[in-house]
Amino acid sequence: MTPPSLSVVVPVFNEEPGISAFVPALRERLDALGRSYEVVVVDNASTDGTVAVLEPLLDGASVRLLRNDANRGKGFSVRRGMLDASGDLRLMCDADCGVSLGSLPELLDAVDEVDVAIGSRVQRGAEVARQQPLRRRLVGWPFIALTRGLMREPAHDVYCGFKLWRAPAAEAVFARQRLEGWVFDAEALGLARRLGFRVREVGIAWADREGSKLSIPRVLVPAVRELLAARRSVRSQPRVRAGVAAEASPRQASG
Repeated sequence: MTPPSLSVVVPVFNEEPGISAFVPALRERLDALGRSYEVVVVDNASTDGTVAVLEPLLDGASVRLLRNDANRGKGFSVRRGMLDASGDLRLMCDADCGVSLGSLPELLDAVDEVDVAIGSRVQRGAEVARQQPLRRRLVGWPFIALTRGLMREPAHDVYCGFKLWRAPAAEAVFARQRLEGWVFDAEALGLARRLGFRVREVGIAWADREGSKLSIPRVLVPAVRELLAARRSVRSQPRVRAGVAAEASPRQASG
């Protein structure tokens, strides 16, 4: 069976209210691209009706579902989806990324030249229709600054949930990525650079979703601990010269 051109990995948790509209809208956007694709939804042990709402939308090929046996965190869900996907390109797309789908062509253009295209809400060309609440930004900005300092990460919008990976980069990085919480983004980007993959930040369209589940103040202390773990994880890997893909088999590395 020929692998699809594009895999879209969508981590979900308790998305019953909006997932029935999101998946058809996502498919409509992907159909317009004229590429073969698959949508891999990874359910992180939802406790509402997310799975029941999804079931009529599944066909086992274009749209399929992976279910975690317990709530393992966003990092675990994205890693599972990325390694289960088969596309030549693999898009990480949060379940509230509908507005950002209009910027997918810009990310596709970028990966003609690099291995990872990071969607950014602050780069030139970004269009932010609705900002996050001020209280969240006041906590989020210093944490992003801490992330960039500790990880020596050049990207300004590390935690944006809209990133496009070439398959070799996705397989090499996510086979090595270990964090299960939302700080996994910092670990994944750090690993990508450490392994010699080329990364570019691309301005995208974006809008904050009301009722977002993540409370940065509540999870800040555990997140700092995860950030230190991310730095250790990245430093444990041998450095590869930028632009040179990792030679080790990611499946062997995972073992």
